[in-house]
Amino acid sequence: MADPAPDLPPLREVIARHGLSASKALGQNFLFDEQLLDRIAAIPGDLQDRAVLEIGPGPGGLTRALLRAGARVTAIEMDSRCLPALAELGEAYPGQLRVMQGDALKMNHAELMGEPFAVLSNLPYNVGTALFVRWLGGEAWPPEWTSLTLMFQQEVAQRIVASPGSSAYGRLAVLAQWRGAAKLAMKVHRSAFTPPPKVMSAIVHVTPADMPGGVSARVLERVTEAAFGQRRKMLRQSLKGMPGAVDALDTLGIDPQRRAETLSVDEFVSLARALSC
Repeated sequence: MADPAPDLPPLREVIARHGLSASKALGQNFLFDEQLLDRIAAIPGDLQDRAVLEIGPGPGGLTRALLRAGARVTAIEMDSRCLPALAELGEAYPGQLRVMQGDALKMNHAELMGEPFAVLSNLPYNVGTALFVRWLGGEAWPPEWTSLTLMFQQEVAQRIVASPGSSAYGRLAVLAQWRGAAKLAMKVHRSAFTPPPKVMSAIVHVTPADMPGGVSARVLERVTEAAFGQRRKMLRQSLKGMPGAVDALDTLGIDPQRRAETLSVDEFVSLARALSC
């Protein structure tokens, strides 16, 4: 039977005691609702004794929920103001929390974790998309992460799970869905945060799938960047800067007069495969 959770002071009290406030420059918005945080921590399934990476824990709201769920958490935090509050949390859960100060974009997460890990984060808005694209990129597959459970602005979350033909469908959807399964797991009202952001938020859950053979992730990134960079133009125009791309459309039977948002993920993968050869 698991040990009972330690009796911790309310997070608002911890923040007040340490004189913390959300930094707009760091894209911070704090969550205090423990029931909501427990629901977020439950999205990837049982976390008992699982390795979890959390980016931008702030004062530790989601971190508390992950620790309550039995996870072994590595938290990367850039804001030195939050370190004392996180240190107190580590003392309350001996051996379960490791805090690293620094920029998550500059760290090798697989090396840092050293074992398969789940990612759960209320991502700072200013680095969320860059981290997401990085986790989905790279030629090595399957990745070291077993799932990504990430808070985004709702607009970004909808772009990740969008279907072809919709206005939200774009590069993020293709990169998320070509070798993974992405779903919108939960919407979070702006009033749940302190301070409330100007937009609604949502949580996306991604699990890795098999990677289609003969495809370079870098080529797919370049193709989608070019195609959606000029999404109102026909493919023959948006892809003309990529050697061989327009000829590949003809070979694959893809009408060059179509626009990027009409292509399925499989069609983008086929195009990238043709250009990877």
